[in-house]
Amino acid sequence: MSELHPLPIGSERITTGEEITIRSPFDGAELGRVPKAGPTEIDTAVHAARDARKRSPLLAWERAEILDTAARRIKERNEELARSIASEAAKPIKTARIEAARAVGTFAFAAVEARTLTGDMIAMDANVAGVGKLGFTLRVPIGVVGAISPFNFPLNLVSHKLAPAIAAGCPVVLKPASQTPLTALLLAEILLDESGLPPGWLNVVTGGGGTVGNALVDHPDVAMITFTGSPEVGWGIKERAPRKKVGLELGNNAPVIVEPDADLELAATKIVAGGYAYSGQTCIAVQRVYVHHSVRDALVDRVVPKVEALVVGHPLDDATDVSALISASERDRITGWIEEAISGGAKVATGGGVSDEVLAPTVLVNVTPDMKVCSQEVFGPLIGVQGYDTFDEALALANDSRYGLQAAIFTQDLKTALRAAHSLDFGGVTVNEMPTFRTDQMPYGGVKDSGNTKEGPHYSVREMTEERLVVIQL
Repeated sequence: MSELHPLPIGSERITTGEEITIRSPFDGAELGRVPKAGPTEIDTAVHAARDARKRSPLLAWERAEILDTAARRIKERNEELARSIASEAAKPIKTARIEAARAVGTFAFAAVEARTLTGDMIAMDANVAGVGKLGFTLRVPIGVVGAISPFNFPLNLVSHKLAPAIAAGCPVVLKPASQTPLTALLLAEILLDESGLPPGWLNVVTGGGGTVGNALVDHPDVAMITFTGSPEVGWGIKERAPRKKVGLELGNNAPVIVEPDADLELAATKIVAGGYAYSGQTCIAVQRVYVHHSVRDALVDRVVPKVEALVVGHPLDDATDVSALISASERDRITGWIEEAISGGAKVATGGGVSDEVLAPTVLVNVTPDMKVCSQEVFGPLIGVQGYDTFDEALALANDSRYGLQAAIFTQDLKTALRAAHSLDFGGVTVNEMPTFRTDQMPYGGVKDSGNTKEGPHYSVREMTEERLVVIQL
């Protein structure tokens, strides 16, 4: 039987009467077991977090040292963390190593924020009523943060919640995705046992969204919820907790526009990298490709061989580019969408089938906006290609979405690129780069159904603090 991983809550490591078995999405191998928490454990965890801050608030230099130490330990344990990610998320090991390396930067950037987080001076004498007064603001921790993370980045997206919260001086109750809790528990071990984070400042609870998630959202002593996942769940959380601060980073169906003057080899390389990394299971994976009719066939002729060259296999094999989706049900959902698109007139340029339970990287051409592979978020190894005649048409097609996280355009014309930047209704627009591009210090977040916040330590820290005005009569 695999190892049982107890939950860090307060100063204890607890188990419960029920357990969740974690299995590899690739071959079903048992990887470990975690306790199945419930409302009682949530209440205990929230109280532990609240009491930890009251008992021993962390000064800025202490928070920074904890974060710097964590960054160093994550770097030292990079391979162990990468193998944990690859095993429980079926993320190819070479991609998992990149995620582990990115987490180092996320903690390092958060350490900078801990050292530099300040308020603003107010020009009080700009108004006659303020003459003779000194005004400034303080940044104070918002309180206990409830963090709910997804399966697809079980280390770095957890880091994007924990590191800024620590920098802001906020204790956390973390609910990792039920499919991928082992990496989060390993990170908690690094923070609590090796980096100097005091007990109670990080509490981990594992279980389903309907029980553990809702109990965390509803708890009166949780000041803020930070959630990454589906729009349906995210906006439901915001409706459920109207008086809490709720930060949402949600879905997308990222578009790419390819103009006639684009470097087609560059565009094809970036499209394949962005569409099939981690089997397309990222919020900003390339999904909709709009290419001018004059170069459509030339682009497809470059994309298809690159897709067919991708290695499909075991996530722990260094050669693997694409592996299993997180579950068989997700694979079956996407194959159903492919069949629907084909029945509607789309054609398979490559892929479309399932071999050894893994969906082959797929390219569809002649897709239309009404197909699910275009109108919804695929979250799988699939891109759809559609031609256009005018740039106005391309912009309209890209904007015809409920989502708005990141978009991309390939062109050598600066005027066209800037017009796209101003016209595309997305939180981020990349030029001659895939929309899947992200560095961990940049402001990352969307509009419309893609969310309501910006991530990146500099931005998240400010979401996790409140501004307090101080006025002094001189």
